[in-house]
Amino acid sequence: MSFSVPDRVRPVREAVLGFVTERVEPAEPALHAGDADTLRELQEAAKKEGLWALGHPRELGGGGLGFLDYVYVNEVQGRSEYGQLALGTFTLQDSLMLHEHASAEQRERYLGPLVRGDIWPSFAMTEPAVSSSDPTQLRTEAVLDGDEWVINGHKWFTTGASRAAYTTVMCRTEQDAPPHRSFSMILVPTDTPGYRIVRETPVLGLSGGHCEVRYEDVRVPVGNLLGPRGEGFVIAQRRLGPGRIFHCMRWLGQAQRAFDLMCRRLHDRTAFGQPLGAKQLMRQHVFDSYTEIQAARLLTLQAAHAIDAGSDARVEIGAIKVVGARMLHNVIDRAIQVYGAAGLTPDTPLDRMYRHARAGRIYDGPDEVHVDSVGRRLLGAYAAGGSWEFAG
Repeated sequence: MSFSVPDRVRPVREAVLGFVTERVEPAEPALHAGDADTLRELQEAAKKEGLWALGHPRELGGGGLGFLDYVYVNEVQGRSEYGQLALGTFTLQDSLMLHEHASAEQRERYLGPLVRGDIWPSFAMTEPAVSSSDPTQLRTEAVLDGDEWVINGHKWFTTGASRAAYTTVMCRTEQDAPPHRSFSMILVPTDTPGYRIVRETPVLGLSGGHCEVRYEDVRVPVGNLLGPRGEGFVIAQRRLGPGRIFHCMRWLGQAQRAFDLMCRRLHDRTAFGQPLGAKQLMRQHVFDSYTEIQAARLLTLQAAHAIDAGSDARVEIGAIKVVGARMLHNVIDRAIQVYGAAGLTPDTPLDRMYRHARAGRIYDGPDEVHVDSVGRRLLGAYAAGGSWEFAG
């Protein structure tokens, strides 16, 4: 595979980069303040310019970019935390999940509106009372009562629940099945009686729509089951695997933005009669950041290539989730160091980027879980008499 941007992708990538840098980034102060009108204006502009939902399958009304091609677009879209909202890809994980598992009725009710951006989705898996790195402990339960599911439980970090039309809830539905066959996915409209948002939980001081939700005798039709009973883990893995790569794609854009800010600061700022960029220790920041970004980018492309080829890419996804999150944190940290006191203030985007970056080492599986999983899988190849090679 080639690591350069393919000619077929370059025009749309350049268009997305221009849209994000010229329209989304300047609008960030208004978007931070929750200006819904500004967001809608950006979304309408993206649709008008043919940049809407580029990663969604064409048959769903999206741009139909292949998975690997989407890496090159998503990495520039990710420069801003609002890029995926403005360009209509924030629903991609959920629309792909529905595309694969939803019934005809569920598709009609949710899938088309999701891709158009008419409704917001949310996904509920994490619970405050148990370790989410071991999801077999999840306690939220759904019991059949006639032709309805009755759901009781407690979730948090349900992103976007306050705006969402529905939540996909992972809950225990089987009592006597093996742990990984005991859970199912159920679609719950957020206006259902008993669906109670307790609070929006700030993350490192940032309000990002992460909600704590209680399910108190929530009743939904039996037809709201997504996919077969007991297949919750399968569906979750198929959702979260590509989702982790989507994060890594966007992290590359965030890192590039931080790198740009750092390098410009090194040219513009002087100390002791010289530009900061003339100092060897400052050049060390540039070197370390460049090499980490490039390494993470190649790992991301490798993982996307494996997925495109039909692999589950468990090793590649686990590796890049850890490496990508660490890379992003390190690059932003160095940029803040170069900016000094200014980097700690809202005068640059670095303070928000830094807090988001730290959360990346926890969500969608903490680093430790992925490190353990990748190590176990690689060692397992040797235990079986094989080996791991660079050729894969």
